[in-house]
Amino acid sequence: MNHNIANIRTDYTLKGLHESDLEVNPLHQFTKWFNEVLASGLEEPNAMILGTIHHQFPTSRVVLLKDLDTGFKFFTNYLSSKGRDMEKNPNVSLTFFWKELQRQVRIEGIVEKTTAAESDAYFESRPRGSQIGAWVSIQSSVIANREVLEIATQEFETKFEGIPVPRPEHWGGYRVIPRYVEFWQGRPSRLHDRLAYIKIDEDNWRIERLSP
Repeated sequence: MNHNIANIRTDYTLKGLHESDLEVNPLHQFTKWFNEVLASGLEEPNAMILGTIHHQFPTSRVVLLKDLDTGFKFFTNYLSSKGRDMEKNPNVSLTFFWKELQRQVRIEGIVEKTTAAESDAYFESRPRGSQIGAWVSIQSSVIANREVLEIATQEFETKFEGIPVPRPEHWGGYRVIPRYVEFWQGRPSRLHDRLAYIKIDEDNWRIERLSP
């Protein structure tokens, strides 16, 4: 390990975050920030880290936000490692980090499956190759080599040739319903702004400023 790694640091000076800047609802505040991210032209601005509990230990991976309504929506294989984790324990976390804007958003909440109609609608919008891929991949399972995927791809391309690819029953959407949302804006000297929304009831949130 290069010992100079300890000297890597960035001083954050772009913006501040004040209570007067915030929307009453964290989903509205997220939408405001996300629109600014989209306007900035960042690559894959919807990438988010999903944290689940796997055999009593936290584990995480990057997934893609696909919609925001009453919660944060993404799609995956229900039989994957993360899918099995969420089936056993619906408490999850999400983290967005947009380094170019010196911003982070942390979310804690309960995950639930989307309706079959929602999953069907999104699946139909995917490129055909991705639709075939959802049939090919038994996600998180051990395979002997890359050829296993290539052979299965050829088989499913033949099976669905000339017809729409149906959504597999093991593939669909999830929605994370937030109960805690924290907005982090980098500031000089590591004295960052951290403003958190804590859910009180169905329609109300308490906002607190946290020490950095």
